[in-house]
Amino acid sequence: MSKIDIETGYLNRANHFIDGRWQAADGQQRRELVNPYDESEFGSVALGTAEDVDAAVKAARAALPSWSALPRHQRAKWCYAIAEALKEKSELLARLESLNVGSPISFSRMAHAQVAVAITASYGEFLERGPHDEVIGNSRVVREPIGVVGAIAAWNYPLMLLLGKAIPAIAAGCTVVAKPSEVTPLTSMVVADVLQEVGLPAGVINIVNGDGPTVGEALVNHRGVDMVSFTGSTAVGRRIMANAATQVKKVALELGGKSATVVLDDAPLEQAVRGAVRGAYPNAGQTCIALSRLIVPGNLIDQALDIAADEAGRFVAGDPMDERTTLGPLAFAGHHQRVAEYIRLGQQEATLIAGGEGLPDGVERGFFVKPTVFGRVDPQARIAQEEIFGPVLSVIAAGSEEQAIDIANGTIYGLNGAVWSADPERAVRAARRMQCGKVDINGGGFNLDAPAGGFKQSGIGRERGHYALEEYMEVKSLQFADADLARASALE
Repeated sequence: MSKIDIETGYLNRANHFIDGRWQAADGQQRRELVNPYDESEFGSVALGTAEDVDAAVKAARAALPSWSALPRHQRAKWCYAIAEALKEKSELLARLESLNVGSPISFSRMAHAQVAVAITASYGEFLERGPHDEVIGNSRVVREPIGVVGAIAAWNYPLMLLLGKAIPAIAAGCTVVAKPSEVTPLTSMVVADVLQEVGLPAGVINIVNGDGPTVGEALVNHRGVDMVSFTGSTAVGRRIMANAATQVKKVALELGGKSATVVLDDAPLEQAVRGAVRGAYPNAGQTCIALSRLIVPGNLIDQALDIAADEAGRFVAGDPMDERTTLGPLAFAGHHQRVAEYIRLGQQEATLIAGGEGLPDGVERGFFVKPTVFGRVDPQARIAQEEIFGPVLSVIAAGSEEQAIDIANGTIYGLNGAVWSADPERAVRAARRMQCGKVDINGGGFNLDAPAGGFKQSGIGRERGHYALEEYMEVKSLQFADADLARASALE
């Protein structure tokens, strides 16, 4: 890992990216960074203060008038330029993300780096499609940027989540103050350097490192911030929503999940169960949309458990930088301890089918958890109700399709889901009854332009696609004397 340190110089920085340049931190506090694979300390990051946030918000407010007035096609060019510069650094970004989070390098290249670049470029395409103005009778309805956005990203997909907020916000004409997680800050530093390299106007995107209680709270409560976009736990999302409510400030929240795969009685069982296990373990299960519950017909439970155990056993734990590794460690010690406690709880609540306590075969240290399957889990058990955020799958038996849907909907969450059936129309009918923001049908793949977000306590608002642009805009009606004038008014 020292090679990364020498090559990049991103470690041990004492600065934040404010008003287009690296600036000295106001305070002296730092957080040590730990390699989740070997538990060694490899650097530290400065922790910001409320004063750093204030400086960043002032820079964003100063940049807002000129940026929001920029024509759409020019903002599109900036999106393309940032995407191209990030693409040139994609291997570096992937390696840093593997060091940050513990993700296997093959996964980091695809799910962290490539997806982040594609998201960034996609907003250039959306802007080029033209304005979203519409005429309703004698009114022209226009959309305008909401203002300064506070973007708070979670630690599990640091690069993708940061850009997934900042880029649609600036595409909409807003300016941004972003807070990456203090646990996984490395790729945000590369983003800041990219912004300098391409010459993005000062203050359009600012990045302040720091923890939630200090920097996060200061950002949410700052009167110069018009909107907060947050991805993270439901508990923190509730607090952000409560604080923002004191100023009636708009929030967009993508929160926790306890997503279910529903296998109907006519589904190809082996394909469905193997797909469900793979859907439970991406990024070592540190994924808000992880399919952490598998609901199968009761008469097929024994077969399903055998298949799930076999598929879980195919994951290879090891060095994230090794191309053969398919299961990396969890991101940090505190989270590893939390997941281990859930596994101990699961052994009291259900039948352990695969995995369990201790390190996986082939590793001697690190924040690893065995790919774990629990069988015959009660739908109301804690391991079936609470977000574990690790490679832990609960398999639940259902007596009917109706009961399966009820179980799938029977948590406080509603972020993701999956349905398997030999009859696509039946699968769609079941998917329509699931209370969640996205449903994969018979292994349906990721769609970059489709909206992502949750029902119930999984969040408010949507990310990705033109739906994200809408989140960062206010709607205004321009009333004309007659409909002809409304239609004839100038568009951007």
